[in-house]
Amino acid sequence: MTQIGILEREEIRGKDEIKQELDALEIQLFRMQENMRKIAKKNEIISIDQTKHGGWVVIYASKGSNKYQIMLHDCSKPYRGKWDGAIETTYKDQHTLHIADIKGEENKGYGSVLMKYIKEIADEENIQSITGDIAKRDFDHVERLKHFYRKHDFDVKIDYEEQCGEIVW
Repeated sequence: MTQIGILEREEIRGKDEIKQELDALEIQLFRMQENMRKIAKKNEIISIDQTKHGGWVVIYASKGSNKYQIMLHDCSKPYRGKWDGAIETTYKDQHTLHIADIKGEENKGYGSVLMKYIKEIADEENIQSITGDIAKRDFDHVERLKHFYRKHDFDVKIDYEEQCGEIVW
């Protein structure tokens, strides 16, 4: 095959790939619109964001008198009333949010996206610190938790003997 033939083949393959990507994006945007419409019926939509893998997620919140929960839904599938990731916090006092739990599938980037938004909310509400506990039930993945929290600028203290710990931002 000549040099020109190879270039023409690459150009055609490139166009086909671009068309597939655009078609996939169009489907994802339609699904995102539908998901947002359903989520907005019961929750406050905060934003749309991307995970570390490039997937689009809808970020939404539910706020009570003493609780603040931020959730996300992965737009690769239709919303059926359940979140894909969530960070649950309580107000310890007017200056402190306490992380009660972070839930969701591991290694999807959901925790990092949620952490970004809980920190933004803390800034907006003039919250001076975010705290949390590492419980005995967390010790099967304590090193992963330690890495996660440090990556998000938390001070992490672990008592390996007592199998507990605390985090502060």
